[in-house]
Amino acid sequence: MFTGLIEEIGIITNILPHGNGRRITISCKEILTDISVDASISVNGVCLTVIEFTDNSFDIIAIEETLSKTTIGLLSVNSRVNLERAMSAHIRFGGHIVQGHTDCTGNIMSINTLSSSWEYFIEFPERFSGLVVHAGSICVNGISLTIAHCEYNSLKVAIIPHTYHNTTISDLEVGNTVNLEFDIIGKYVERMYSLNKQKHFTE
Repeated sequence: MFTGLIEEIGIITNILPHGNGRRITISCKEILTDISVDASISVNGVCLTVIEFTDNSFDIIAIEETLSKTTIGLLSVNSRVNLERAMSAHIRFGGHIVQGHTDCTGNIMSINTLSSSWEYFIEFPERFSGLVVHAGSICVNGISLTIAHCEYNSLKVAIIPHTYHNTTISDLEVGNTVNLEFDIIGKYVERMYSLNKQKHFTE
């Protein structure tokens, strides 16, 4: 489990084929202080497992499922990625509950630069429209954000300077693809509503 509060920006230093997947090396510093093999790391919002590490990097393997459903397959050497270690039980819980399980990818429709913030408009598949609510939480490339406005299949997030300068959100351009994970609480509510509705019509 993660919180969506990015700890560090890592740099992709090597990508090798691994069957139909890829072995990826990520250079970083902060998250290596207590890293271990089998540790879970959120890489751009995708929960991946550490298979090897050194004093300045760690390796993960992205399998076919991950490459087909997330933006991990779009990464190249020198790409910057958002990193977060799994949540510790003894720290304050900021952000929101993030599993690292990408629901879908979205597209950056437009970006507005304001006097002291930035607005990003993101389009997503229509089937997820029931999971998006005004002032609700969403995870974009691993970043816990608040939905400032939503339409049927699009949403807006407002970015403060700290987030802009300490995550890779500043790297995004119109047309780019991002990983999206919707609030797990909303998923449970939608599921329960759907089951109750089906039960009502079958009785």
